[in-house]
Amino acid sequence: MIRNGQFSEDSRQIVHVTMGSLALLLRYLTSWQAMVLAGGAVAFNLYALPRLGGRLYRPGEVRRRLRSGIVLYPIAVLLLIVLFPDRRDIVAAAWGVLAFGDGMATLVGRRSSGARIPWNREKSIVGSAAFIACGGAAASFLCWWCRPAVIPPPYLWFTLWMPWVAAIIAAAVETIPINLDDNLSVPAVASATLWFTSLVSEDLAAATITHGLRVLPLALLANAAVAALGYAGRTVTMPGAICGAAIGTIIAITAGWGGWALLLATFFLAVVSSRLGLRKKTLLGIAEARGGRRGAGNAIANTGVAAAAAILGALTYAHDAGRVALVAALAAGGSDTVASEIGKAWGRRTMLVPTFAPVPPGTSGAVSAEGTAAGLIAALALATLGSAFGLVPFTMAPAIVVAATIGSFAESVLGATLEGPGIVNNDVLNFLNTAIAGGAAIAFVSALQ
Repeated sequence: MIRNGQFSEDSRQIVHVTMGSLALLLRYLTSWQAMVLAGGAVAFNLYALPRLGGRLYRPGEVRRRLRSGIVLYPIAVLLLIVLFPDRRDIVAAAWGVLAFGDGMATLVGRRSSGARIPWNREKSIVGSAAFIACGGAAASFLCWWCRPAVIPPPYLWFTLWMPWVAAIIAAAVETIPINLDDNLSVPAVASATLWFTSLVSEDLAAATITHGLRVLPLALLANAAVAALGYAGRTVTMPGAICGAAIGTIIAITAGWGGWALLLATFFLAVVSSRLGLRKKTLLGIAEARGGRRGAGNAIANTGVAAAAAILGALTYAHDAGRVALVAALAAGGSDTVASEIGKAWGRRTMLVPTFAPVPPGTSGAVSAEGTAAGLIAALALATLGSAFGLVPFTMAPAIVVAATIGSFAESVLGATLEGPGIVNNDVLNFLNTAIAGGAAIAFVSALQ
C-alpha cells in the first residue's frame, strides 16, 4: 500500500544532489556493472520508492511514475552509461551537472526573490548562477576522478575545463520555457557538449586560433555590416542581430568565406519567403511574430547546429563530416522556413503529419504539397550552393537534399505531437530539424563511401 507523506521539495532536491556522489563509483565499475546498478535504481524508484518515501513525490506523481523526475533521473544515468560505455568520465561529468547543477539551482532559486530570466520568469538569475557554479565544479571533479578509467586518458584541459562549458550550456538550455523534463534535457545537453569537445585536437585547435586571429577583424566587420543592415531593414531584432553576427563570425573563421556565404544565402531565403504572401498570412493570424523579425532564439535554432558543425570540421579530424553536416543543417533550416512560409501563403490543402488529417494552415506539424515542393527546391539550391562554394563535392548534393527533407519531416512529426503539450517549442523543433539533417547527411555520405 502506498503511503502518502507530506511532500517536501527541499528533501527531494537534497536526495537529487546527494545521489550524484554515486558517480564516484564509476571509476571502479565496469560498464556492465554500472548498467546493472543503474537499471536496479530505475526499478527501485519505479516500484519500491513510492511505498517507502511519499515525501519525495510531488502531488499526483505516484500515479504517473514513468513521467516522474524521480524515475527519469536514473533512466537518464542508465542511458548515459549505455551511450558512453568507454567514457565514464563523460558519464560522471554529465551526472554531476544533473545532480549538483540542476539540484542546487532549484534549492537556491526557490529562495531567491531577485532578478528573473527575461525569457522565463519562473527561473532566477541566482538559480542559474548556482547551476553553473555547483554543476561545473562537481562535473569537473568527477570528470577528473574518472579520468584513470579512460584509455587513453583524455587531455587534462578537457577534464578540467570542458565540464564547465557543459554546465554553462546546460544551464542555458534549462531556462528554455518548455515542458521537457530537466532530468532528460540537462544530461543530454551536457553529455553531447562533452562528447563534442572530446574530439578536439590540440594541434588543430592551435592552428585554428592562429588562423582565426588573422581573419577575425574582417569577419567582425563583415558580420557587423550584415547585422546592421538586417536590423535597419527590420528583418532581425537587436538580440537577433548580435547573435547572428556572432554565429556568422564563428562560421567565417572555422568554415571559411564559402561557409559564411552559404549562411548569408540561407538567411536571405528565410527573409524573402517570410515576406511572400505576408498580407494573407497576417489576415489569417499565422504570420511570423514581431513582423517576421528574427530574434536570438531563431538564430540559434536555425544556424546553431551549422556553427557547431563548422567548429567540428575545423578543430577535429572529422573535417569532411563537419562540412557535410554544416551544409545539410543550413539546407534543412532554410528549406523548412521556405516550405512553411510558402505553405501558409499558397498551400491549398494542409495536412497534419503523421496522420495526414486536414488542418488549417499554420498548424504545427502541417504540410502542403506547395510548401513541400518549395522546400525541396530550396534544399537543392542551398546544397548546390554549398558545392559551388567548395564546402562539399557536387556528388553529395542529393544526399544532403534527402537529409534536409528527413529533418523537415521529422520536425513536422515532432511538432504535431510535442509542441501542443508544450514539451518543445518552435525554436527547439528547428534546432532538432537541423541536427537530424546534419546527422543523416553524415550517415548517408559514410554509407556511400
